[in-house]
Amino acid sequence: MANNLKNILIVKLSAIGDVIHALPVSYAIKETFPEAKLTWVVEPPAYEILKLNPCVDRIIVFQKKYFRSFGGFIRKFFPFKNEIQEEQYDAVLDLQGLFKSAAIAYFAKSDIKLGICNMREMSGRVSKPVVGANARGHIVERYLDTARAIGCKVEKVVFPIEIPQDEEEKAQIIMERAGARKDNPYVVFAVGANWPNKRWPVDNFALLIDWLYNMNVVPIMVGNGVVDEQRAKDIEAMIEIPPINLVGKTNWAQLCYVIKNSRLVVGGDTGAVHLAAALGTRTIMLMGPTDANRNGPYGQTENAIEVDRPCKACWKRVCPKGADCLEKITARQVEQKIVSMT
Repeated sequence: MANNLKNILIVKLSAIGDVIHALPVSYAIKETFPEAKLTWVVEPPAYEILKLNPCVDRIIVFQKKYFRSFGGFIRKFFPFKNEIQEEQYDAVLDLQGLFKSAAIAYFAKSDIKLGICNMREMSGRVSKPVVGANARGHIVERYLDTARAIGCKVEKVVFPIEIPQDEEEKAQIIMERAGARKDNPYVVFAVGANWPNKRWPVDNFALLIDWLYNMNVVPIMVGNGVVDEQRAKDIEAMIEIPPINLVGKTNWAQLCYVIKNSRLVVGGDTGAVHLAAALGTRTIMLMGPTDANRNGPYGQTENAIEVDRPCKACWKRVCPKGADCLEKITARQVEQKIVSMT
């Protein structure tokens, strides 16, 4: 591989947790090639996360929704293609490994195109899969194997996230208005997740929140979207003293501040919980359809609680058996894990 790469393209489009997992690749590139220009192609939901990454010099947003119709494709294809082809890249890293990312990598001008070990949807025909030492390890390390393949040292794993001061100040105001006092210890609950079977039952959240109140710790709920909002309302209805509800009230930069200053974050395999691990906050991840070896909280996978089911790690968005996947993880189990961490 070339000793001095000057222009590198990363294609990692979604989901938010996956984009967070890929952030150390950008740090590894800058650590090894500090003068390199790094461009990242991402979809809109994870754009805010990339804006907090000082290692990324240019962000290209892929608006997938416009490519779903023939008219949208005709209008957007050539402008997007031209944007990708504005520069000649020394290397292209496809960290998505799907057809949509392969199409982007295909049009990028570069003689070196590499992808992750488990490329799918024929994406391995465009970018060469890197089957490194961590091919069966955590997804963060699988991504970093692609960085190693272009000569990156990866002397330490760093998630480059910088919170602007004005966003920190806004987060403080949001918390105060919601009833949280900065000096009071608090625990963050990520109440939702994209996959239905990654969501811990609301009654279990309520039991754990009651327990924390008795421990003189303030519970704060976070999330986004109508599903999370309804789950937060359901939890509030079950508790005599409702927790502080920040669902839908913060952007990602502000959520970083809330999480970074918390004592602990609890939730399923979802973006906010992976963000907590990336920020170095103690994290308990409740896992069912995905496994801790690949997707657990990076650097603290011992804090993952996997459901006691023979079918765990099935990687299905909806349980084909109709079971509530995470219901077998009790509030008592999480209490015991918290106690063991103190």
